[in-house]
Amino acid sequence: MRRLTGVDHIIHGGDIGRPDVIAELRGIAPVTAIRGNVDKGDWAADYADTELVRLAARSIFVVHDLKTLRIDPVASGIDVIVSGHTHVPKIDTVDGVLYLNPGSAGRRRFKLPITLATLDITAHGMRPVIHDLVDGRLG
Repeated sequence: MRRLTGVDHIIHGGDIGRPDVIAELRGIAPVTAIRGNVDKGDWAADYADTELVRLAARSIFVVHDLKTLRIDPVASGIDVIVSGHTHVPKIDTVDGVLYLNPGSAGRRRFKLPITLATLDITAHGMRPVIHDLVDGRLG
């Protein structure tokens, strides 16, 4: 099994599920996380509905459900939109903005694959990759 190495930051697009998930992720790298529609209870109030994070000179806007996106990413200078609501892994570029849904690395949802995404940001551009997980690990 492969492990992700060199992870500088983790972005969680919501549906955290339990408060200890973020604590575990913080053991790997700093985390930016938002609340999803399944995140209920007092602990979920610690997480916003959206976050804007700047990493490697790129603006990354995190929103759980793309249907609730209330900004114009192009006009706002956003480079990447990370979402999670559908749990369908997807990489798309619209008007120069990268849209990335990493899927779900937790329990299987519906009949979707268990995945996560990585985004390498270099001086030459961005390289998003969807990774399939086998038994919760990179295959």
